Amino acid sequence: MKKPTPNPPETDPISPYESIDSRKLHEAADRALDHYLCPPGSTPPPRKKRGMYAVTADNKTEELLVDASETLASAKTLAQNIASLLPVSQRHALAGIAQLIMLGELAVNRALDNLEWPG
Repeated sequence: MKKPTPNPPETDPISPYESIDSRKLHEAADRALDHYLCPPGSTPPPRKKRGMYAVTADNKTEELLVDASETLASAKTLAQNIASLLPVSQRHALAGIAQLIMLGELAVNRALDNLEWPG
């Protein structure tokens, strides 16, 4: 049986930029975006450099402890969720790792409680 349409259907290989009108539309769209997102004469606001994952000397102790606490909480949850999917022999090992992570999280949270906050 013959199909009524070719497989795949034939398409016109013309680029949308080959006609003058589409190029003008594209340039107009770029100008409009530039006008609204970055008006002429203005400078974009400076980007704040975050050095959290570089752990540089200028990181504040509070920020480091909060990040460590959140990271440990996430790691504990991941370990507990994955442990429930494993066979019993591997489950016990991963549950032990989750418990060690939880102890680290408790220590970091205690350090946060003992920390004197500025102001």
